[in-house]
Amino acid sequence: MFRVVSLLIAGSIATDHLMTFQGKFRDSLVVEQLDKISLSFLVDDLEIRRGGVAANMCFGLGQLGLRPVLVGAAGEDFADYRSWLERHNVNCSHVRISDTQHTARFVCTTDPTGAQIASFYPGAMSEARLIELGPVVARVGEPEYVLIGADDPDGMLRHTEECRQRGYAFIADPSQQLAFSDGALIRDLIDGAAILFSNEYESHMIEQKTGWSADEVLARVGVQVTTLGKDGVRVTRSGEEPIVLAAARDVTAVEPTGVGDAFRAGFLAALAWGLGLERAAQVGCVLAAYVVETVGTQEYAFTPAQFLARVEHSYGREAAGEVEGHLKAMG
Repeated sequence: MFRVVSLLIAGSIATDHLMTFQGKFRDSLVVEQLDKISLSFLVDDLEIRRGGVAANMCFGLGQLGLRPVLVGAAGEDFADYRSWLERHNVNCSHVRISDTQHTARFVCTTDPTGAQIASFYPGAMSEARLIELGPVVARVGEPEYVLIGADDPDGMLRHTEECRQRGYAFIADPSQQLAFSDGALIRDLIDGAAILFSNEYESHMIEQKTGWSADEVLARVGVQVTTLGKDGVRVTRSGEEPIVLAAARDVTAVEPTGVGDAFRAGFLAALAWGLGLERAAQVGCVLAAYVVETVGTQEYAFTPAQFLARVEHSYGREAAGEVEGHLKAMG
């Protein structure tokens, strides 16, 4: 059984194509001929991983028994990825399919020294600016939240402005786009957000680029949630003591990609269940633990009993008791 809550998750949909080269790139470089460079490398393997911040968050929400609505743009090559997400409780009915461009793709080759040669193709992601939220809401109902994650910048701005105009509570999560955005755009994306998500480095970047102090940023959003990596998370609100929470216990870190997206999914799931901010952060940290222990952003799985046990192990019986009924409702 899945709780009927309208959560719209807008952001990137992408795939990562990861290859490994057993030699060393530097051995193939002729410094005097770099202006005529033409290289080809025979790689040993190819991993294709599902990704994109919005798709990752939707997957996590689906794992916790919700049915989020994915809002983004992809290409006609999205069919297999769509099937995967739909099997994991994600509503993909409102993904825009481009007639001319492929789904966004990151292609990267890594050698044993950690050196990388990579390219990112935004592709259909650029069409996110053509998506209007109103018709989506007309189909799925008034949203509890619209999360606006990293995506085509014009699309992020359009969705933010539409939320303000239509009165939808929105969550600002600019993440990877912060490095490429100027202060004016960042101010437009976060001002009036019900929740602002970032990691600690990004929070300082927001302050530097907007010219706002930490207090001024906080005055413009309802809640600021700052992830601190292995040190956990900090949740702040104007005029109240911050909630500082340790990360989940006994985590065996394998690969960090997608951890932040999983945290956001857990946090939003708990809010949709009607739990408070501290519990939301705890659920987020536990879901993030599953991702950091797995290679790939959507390759983790758990039973309700396993998840509940990790909540209790990390945050105590009272926390587990509040989460328990919602996990049992997953069926």
